[in-house]
Formats: sequence, structure tokens, C-alpha cells
Amino acid sequence: MQTPYYLIDKARLLPNMEKIAWLREHSGAKALLALKCFATWSVFDLMSEYMDGTTSSSLYEVKLGREKFPGETHAYSVAWADHEIDEVLENSDKVIFNTVGQLTRFEEVSRGHIRGLRVNPGVSTSGFDLADPARPFSRLGEHDPKDIEPVLDQITGFMFHNNCENADFDRFDAMLGSIEQRFGHLIRRMDWISLGGGIHFTGEGYPLDKLSDRLKRFADQNQVQVYLEPGEAAITKSTTLEVTVLDTLYNGKNLAIVDSSIEAHMLDLLIYRESAKMDESGDQDWMVCGKSCLAGDIFGEFRFPEALKAGDRLSIQDAAGYTMVKKNWFNGVKMPAIAIRELDGSTRLVRDFTYEDFTAALS
Repeated sequence: MQTPYYLIDKARLLPNMEKIAWLREHSGAKALLALKCFATWSVFDLMSEYMDGTTSSSLYEVKLGREKFPGETHAYSVAWADHEIDEVLENSDKVIFNTVGQLTRFEEVSRGHIRGLRVNPGVSTSGFDLADPARPFSRLGEHDPKDIEPVLDQITGFMFHNNCENADFDRFDAMLGSIEQRFGHLIRRMDWISLGGGIHFTGEGYPLDKLSDRLKRFADQNQVQVYLEPGEAAITKSTTLEVTVLDTLYNGKNLAIVDSSIEAHMLDLLIYRESAKMDESGDQDWMVCGKSCLAGDIFGEFRFPEALKAGDRLSIQDAAGYTMVKKNWFNGVKMPAIAIRELDGSTRLVRDFTYEDFTAALS
């Protein structure tokens, strides 16, 4: 198969799904796929067997969830526009407003719909200010109980989304405790509570039993249905970005240029100044670089058993989350195709991208 392409391996996706299913069964919590992280609907057939539906960040994600993923469709956005609210309501089971102002603005048109409000507890686990929902002057949710209480009769649930790649159960437990302490009197008047995503409970060694017990206790004490919104947790380690070395050179370091680009195909590596992941072995040090004109288009530095050469194939690991949903046409670099390896080991191409797709994105 011609590179570059994303390869989603269902056999590597399945263990995440099984952990989600176990947690659902033992805690009573429901799990919604966060489409902002992963929206490749060609594997929704498998994922929908283990999850309860989807949650969104925009009208288009709401519609995708409704059309492609059986189960519940939750509609959230930082701000809904007047011209899209009708479609949002038509395609969702619950609508979650970011502020009291938005709830008030659309109160009449959304009357009769299940409604919720995002609440910002003021604490988070994000190591990046860019991704911290509790950063100073955050626009993400209401933070003062006094502002929330007057509209409680208009909503039946809250969404708290304040975790980010949180693999520490004790940290999650402490933050949930602080949420209960500050907002408990409001939570107990609700029917459902979403605790958002960013909890890395499918990671190796995570104490699922402790998480299950904590979620069940929270639900029982507050008499609410708990929702989780896994994104990365659902698809971690399931996907690779397959690339080919096009050229090599030496400029103080061994450099290999591949037929892909972090700015176009793994944008978060550039935004957060992180290195890609690759299985390493050997003592040959190489910097793997993208083919765009951006000087800093670099996947990272890795070790290989032999010197790289043109034609070598490389697999960039853990390439599902926030990649395919952010890919772009910078420099006109060919968009990676999308392939799926089925549980029986067979691989099929589900989407390729052409020059016509490039021109169709422009005008």
C-alpha cells in the first residue's frame, strides 16, 4: 500500500474497548466517544459495540455522531450560533451549553430538549497552559455556583471536563472530591453528570477497580447517571502512521526525510513541541524529518539497527488521537490514506485522497 497512510489496527483497538466495557458494567457509568479526538467512522462498527454513543464540539460532529454511531448523541460547543441551533437539537439527545448566557439565549427554542450546562471547577491536570480548561480567564464553562443556581430549573445535568491525560487515579479522586465539596449541593439536584474525558484509564497499570468504585460511589451518593467522554483513552496505541524514507543527508546529525509532515499530519507534535513515538532498537541515531518546507517539521530523533536509506518504511506509533481530525493540506503534501487492519489480520484501504480533494478544500 502506498504511503503515507494511517493504519488503524482493530486488534490493538479492542483492548481499549474491553476496558471501557468492563468499567461501564462495574461502575454503571456510560461512555461516549469524544469526536474532537477521533472521528474516523469506519471503525465505529466495532466501537459502538462497547460504548454508549458520542459527544461533540460542533454541529458537524453532532451530525456525524447521529449518522454514524448508534446510541446517544450529546451536543456540546463552546458557543452555538443562531443559524445552527435547530440542526443541533434535531440531531442530538442532549444539548450542553457552555454558559448561562447561551442557555438563556436558546432557552425557548431548546425547551423540551434535555439540557445541561458546562461547569468549570477551576482545577485541572493539564501540563500545557494551551490545553488547560482552568487557565486564568478561561471561557470554558461557568465557575460560580451563585451564577448557576438561578437556572437549575432549566437543566438536568452538568458537564465537568477538567482532566487531561490524567493517569493518576489519586489525582482524579482528589479533584472529584473538590468538585463534590464545591458543587455538591447543585449536583444533587441533577439527573446526570458528565465527568468529561482526559482520564487515561485504559493505560497500562491503571487501577480500573478503584476508578469503578469511585464512580459508582459518586453516582449513588448523588443519585445521578455518570457519563465519561473518553477520547485518547478509547484509541490509544491503536494506530500507526506508515511512512517511507525519501532521502537522507548529514548536517551534524543523520537526517531522514519521509513522505509525511507533522504540520500536516500530526499537528499536535508541533503545537506542543513533542516527539513522535517509534519502536526503537540499535545504535544508529537518526532525526526523522517531514517533507514540508517548515524548518521545524521534525518527527523526532530515534535509534535504528542500521543506517536509514531511501525506500525504508517506518511506523510512527500511537497516531490516532488528534491527528486525523487535525490533518490539513499544508504545502499540498498528500493527505495520508486511511487503512484498517481487521481482527482476522486482513488490511483494507477505506479512504485515499487525491488532487481533487486538495482543490475541493480551496476555491
